[in-house]
Amino acid sequence: QVQLVESGGGSVQAGGSLRLSCAAFGATYSMDWFSMAWFRQAPGKEREGVVGIDSDGRTAYADPVKGRFTISQDKAKNTLYLEMNSLKPEDTAMYYCAAAPSPVVARSTWTLPTVYTTWGQGTQVTVSS
Repeated sequence: QVQLVESGGGSVQAGGSLRLSCAAFGATYSMDWFSMAWFRQAPGKEREGVVGIDSDGRTAYADPVKGRFTISQDKAKNTLYLEMNSLKPEDTAMYYCAAAPSPVVARSTWTLPTVYTTWGQGTQVTVSS
C-alpha cells in the first residue's frame, strides 16, 4: 500500500516562496509507474488541480500558477516537490499530493480527482497580503 506524506507548508507574505514536498512510502511503489499531481482546496471551494506530472516527466500546469510554480520529482527518493514563487493570497489553501496508475497528463485527465488512487493528508499554505 502506498502512503503519501506532504510537508513544507506554512505562512508567508505575498510575493514569498515555499517548497512543498511529498514523500511516497510503499514496498512496491515506484515513481516510474505512477503519475503524480498537486491539488489544492480552499475553504468553501472545490479541490482543484494545480500541476500534474507523468512518469516520463511530462507536465501540465493550471493557468493561475503558470510561471510561478514548478513541479519536480526525485525518483531515487520517491519524493515529489512543488516550488512556489511569487505567492499570492489566492494561493491560500490546503495542498495535497496524489498518485495515479496512469499517464494523467498524456491523457489530459490530470485535473480529475477521481483518477487518483492515493492521496496525502495535505499541508496548509497561507499567504497574507
